[in-house]
Amino acid sequence: MSLMGKIQETKSFLEAKGLTAPEFGLILGSGLGELADEVENAIVIDYVDIPNWGTSTVVGHAGKLVYGDLAGKKVLALQGRFHYYEGNPMEVVTFPVRVMKALGCHSIIVTNAAGGISYGPGTLMIINDHINMIGTNPLIGENLDEFGPRFPDMSDAYSKDYRVKAKEIAGSIGIEVEEGAYLGVSGPSYETPAEIRAYKTMGADAVGMSTVPEVIVAVHSGMKVLGISAITNYAAGFQSSLNHEEVVEVTTRIKEDFKGLVKAILAGL
Repeated sequence: MSLMGKIQETKSFLEAKGLTAPEFGLILGSGLGELADEVENAIVIDYVDIPNWGTSTVVGHAGKLVYGDLAGKKVLALQGRFHYYEGNPMEVVTFPVRVMKALGCHSIIVTNAAGGISYGPGTLMIINDHINMIGTNPLIGENLDEFGPRFPDMSDAYSKDYRVKAKEIAGSIGIEVEEGAYLGVSGPSYETPAEIRAYKTMGADAVGMSTVPEVIVAVHSGMKVLGISAITNYAAGFQSSLNHEEVVEVTTRIKEDFKGLVKAILAGL
């Protein structure tokens, strides 16, 4: 089956389950999936039950699709994303974004846990740009003309309007945020100290193993994007060692601020 055929089949399946006219897609990163538990009038579907859908294998990713009302908006939330390092092809990594667009989402809010280069653990960073060091691009191959052009413009990938609004809203509710560029790598190994020094020179403020593919596909599809990184640890060279348990621990510590911020932003957009 063609990619367009798969998208249409999945769209029809989800619409039959009652998932109609979502406004915002939410992609919730490591340890941040609890936000989806606050969705009201929720329809919850396990990834394994959705045709053409991938499976999430990472600790901190529940593997559920949640549809309903959050902060006065119709949302379609991913509790767990698919990573390139899990062995997924880019088509699978970005498939949920295609389906979000097909169902009617005009925007996505994409979140992740990231290593800090300019900022320390516990920081919430509004993403203003990204650097793709994954080594591939999800748009390689036949272009889906139904979604967007062959060569999409990435000049304003992370909507300036949304970034300005997000910072205003954060200030109004007393949550401190920073802003910076996110660098995406393939993983699953953490970066070496030398790599981090190189990335810092390139202009990266945080580094992680996700987000970039989904954002490229969202921009190609004409969707507006807001990105938020939860800085869960210092990147390699800034602290003695790195482990995923620390990532989950820090996201647990800051998740209330994170959830409050995303809900306030949703209400204000």
